[in-house]
Amino acid sequence: MTPSAPARWKGDPSAGSDRALSAVANVLFSYSLGTLSVVVPLLAVRIGYSASQIGLLVAVAAVAQIATRLCMGALVRACADKWFLLMAAVMIAGSCALITLSDALLIFTLAQLVQGMARALFWTSSQTHAVRTSLSPVQGLRNVNLAAGVGALIGPAAAGYFWETSTELPLLVGAATGSLAVIPLLLIIRFPPFAAKNSAVRGKGKRLWRQPGVETACWMNAAAGGWKSLLDSYVPLVLSLAGQPAAVIGILISVANATVLAGSAASGWVRAKGIRASLSMGVLAAGLGLAAAGFFAGWAVAAAAALALSGIGAGILQTVGPAIAAETVHPEERGDALAVTGTFRASALFLVPVGMAGLVTVVPATPALLAAGLLLAAPAAAVWRQGTRGTEDGAADAAPVPH
Repeated sequence: MTPSAPARWKGDPSAGSDRALSAVANVLFSYSLGTLSVVVPLLAVRIGYSASQIGLLVAVAAVAQIATRLCMGALVRACADKWFLLMAAVMIAGSCALITLSDALLIFTLAQLVQGMARALFWTSSQTHAVRTSLSPVQGLRNVNLAAGVGALIGPAAAGYFWETSTELPLLVGAATGSLAVIPLLLIIRFPPFAAKNSAVRGKGKRLWRQPGVETACWMNAAAGGWKSLLDSYVPLVLSLAGQPAAVIGILISVANATVLAGSAASGWVRAKGIRASLSMGVLAAGLGLAAAGFFAGWAVAAAAALALSGIGAGILQTVGPAIAAETVHPEERGDALAVTGTFRASALFLVPVGMAGLVTVVPATPALLAAGLLLAAPAAAVWRQGTRGTEDGAADAAPVPH
């Protein structure tokens, strides 16, 4: 769908101006989210929560995100995505502000729930918005991820620096930054809601996640979600246990987020290699990078290199996956497709920390992270085996991901 295709309201900016405003909002929102990714686990460690409890706290946000994502297909047909983006900006600021009020478990949990809802509203809506203002889904989603990556690069590093002054300061800055995102979001194009499904599209979409292309995109986004959940929980924990100070941890998390930009920037080239190659490159880099980060947690430079590799893989997964989904469905089903892939991502954001919470009751956090990284990379081996069975490239590229 071209930028001129969707209807707009009188007074809306041009597509180019809209992309610039959306990029600013993405940077600001991602800054706040990046702040929480560092502060939540560090604050939990300071309070005295165990590794299992930290994993469950991170999973709480994913529960809210899953519940919200499941509703997004219907919501994008009922209301303009602009209003969901505005709600998300207010909510992410509120999540940061809540944690400054009290470190009580109830407040902590409420802040995580608000954060999860904000993420679901913002990322689904920003993706649908970008697809409607760009010449291709890959281009639009690459713009979203590049802007988000800038915020995710600055947020953790700044949070680690501010943490050395005060535990409240990074959260207050994060709340202010999230609030500022409201300004550009008030100015973006107000696209009408997606059209209701006609009978033909409705019949096809009953099992949307099982459609070729969408299914693969779902598993790619799930892998990206697993990577993100570990980066926001057990990676800071493992680095802290290895003796890294908060400022260094913030920089290392920013390194991973910075190379997400590189993975997103390369998404067009990677997508041209085919679905199997995209999946293999993404999960292999993300998984092995995380595993190596756990092993080298005590050596900052080696850990930075490992996290950089993992970030490249995550950037590929979270850009190419949703783009594949958007390319393979009816234009009016793009909101549904992106919501479905987002639900898989949110499910991984829940299941991976819960699984890790159980694992760290048996083994220490560092080898648990190494095992999780290797498990995340495992699908690459299955895809490689299928690719060596003599199938033609086109057939192999169209085949679903192995379960």
